[in-house]
Amino acid sequence: MSTTDPELQEWIELLQSDDLSDRLVAIKSLQHLGDEAALDVVVLALNDESPAVQKIAIATLWEFANPKVIPKLIPSLGSPDEEIRAASLSALGELVSQGSLLLLLDALHQNNLHLQRNILILLRKIHDAQSLPYLLPFLESDYPELREAAITTLRYLNQVKTSPTALPLLQDPIDFVRREAALTLGHLADAEVIPSLSKALKEDPDWQVRRNVTKALAIHGDGVAIPVLIEAIADEHWQVRRFAAQALQKIFQTIKNEDAIPALVNALADEYADVRKDVAIALGNLGSQLAISSLQQALDDPDREVSIQAERSIQRIKDYSSVSAGQPS
Repeated sequence: MSTTDPELQEWIELLQSDDLSDRLVAIKSLQHLGDEAALDVVVLALNDESPAVQKIAIATLWEFANPKVIPKLIPSLGSPDEEIRAASLSALGELVSQGSLLLLLDALHQNNLHLQRNILILLRKIHDAQSLPYLLPFLESDYPELREAAITTLRYLNQVKTSPTALPLLQDPIDFVRREAALTLGHLADAEVIPSLSKALKEDPDWQVRRNVTKALAIHGDGVAIPVLIEAIADEHWQVRRFAAQALQKIFQTIKNEDAIPALVNALADEYADVRKDVAIALGNLGSQLAISSLQQALDDPDREVSIQAERSIQRIKDYSSVSAGQPS
């Protein structure tokens, strides 16, 4: 490789040394110089026998920010070295764009679990529904890591609103797969989504799955979920209780259901202030006079934020009642 810069040429030649310490000095120096005239030789360093050299080469190419290195970096996504995979994923996360889609989809055909998982992650940045046919087989992969990556990526794809093959993952034997499936179902509109989420909220043994189900139900904002969310207000885990209250907050903005009042009033005495605060907001959004006396007691809550929200909810209920009665607020 020819160059008019003697210093650059010196480091390029040293990068071919049999001595690892020489190659490390060379690749670090090339990174410091940041001269794209060395791009091709830095690409070659991706195949160096030393992981340390490879990692610096990846970082250097990332700093060059030249899209032409994308096909050269993709194989590193499947490296046996976890740090190399992570560095490559970070670099490509900044470099890939819509123009990289076909290249990434083609790489999915390679039989390398690490590479496939990282490609699925990168597809989230592009959001293109063209990825869907390539992604669907991974929802049924024998590897839970691939099922998790695929079900997560599914919710990032533009205009994808139905996917019957996603529903079974809410019953996957692996907890971390079900957690992501629950969140993804919040963005899908299949007929069985709400019933499936409701069943999981009642029965799933993993509290993080149940919490994610409440988040998904909040996105849907469907009144059909009110009964199961009322039950979740008494869930054994405080985060499930809190996010169930948040889901009810959203639903109550458009659908009023006073069946929730007893459970919400009881939850105003929850041991966690975050739960009490969100319950107070939910009662305000419900807009029922039946909640005022309990909210007035919450004005003395030891947590200042809870008392503030209780006061706001009382005013919200009064305003709502005035509007309903046709009186000025």
